[in-house]
Amino acid sequence: MYVLITANRNYSSWSLRPWMLMKGLGIAFEDQIEPFTNPINYDEFRSFSPTGQVPALLDEGRTVYDSLGITLYLADRHEGVWPADPDARAWAQCAVAEMHSGFTALRSDCTMNVGVRVTPKPPSGALRLDVARIRELFAEGLSRFGGPYLAGASFTAVDAFFAPVAFRIRTYGLEAGAGQAWVDHMLAHPAMLDWEQQALAESWREESHEAELAAAGAITADYRTA
Repeated sequence: MYVLITANRNYSSWSLRPWMLMKGLGIAFEDQIEPFTNPINYDEFRSFSPTGQVPALLDEGRTVYDSLGITLYLADRHEGVWPADPDARAWAQCAVAEMHSGFTALRSDCTMNVGVRVTPKPPSGALRLDVARIRELFAEGLSRFGGPYLAGASFTAVDAFFAPVAFRIRTYGLEAGAGQAWVDHMLAHPAMLDWEQQALAESWREESHEAELAAAGAITADYRTA
């Protein structure tokens, strides 16, 4: 069985991508959590990943690392990772690549924290551009391929890659435009609800992640129970 190594449910957006992909497609795996305990966890995480980062997938003696690397590895072995329709498939692969390499301001200014709600500080120009591009992508996918998922009727990798954005949109009250229908659909997905429940229950707090959250704006609600 696959072993998927991930980190804190509240913070780790990179972990959520392959976790959500495998859960959403019904790909069985052993779930191993290695929490962030320091601002830099390189030395500890090097024990299971050459990059010193999460996520990592262990399979048949192989270590497959990086959320995109894991996705490509799984696509060679399982149906449904990418849409079957050629146009939807091409669009989804481009959107996944764009999410993987871009949206720097969204990542840094709206750090993922599942269990809280925040009134954000006035956005930078870069963040406004990122949010506008997110709205554009969501509207295009839903309009071209009919929804309720971004590339059509079925859940695929593009939904998994933007799953952390759904949490960010809710946490910070970002404007999703026509894409709000997708956000609502994703937040109601059983796997997303499972991840959220784990996030609210986990007791780990990491100082630098909490400092990033405080810098993002005013915390108006904290639903973490531990």
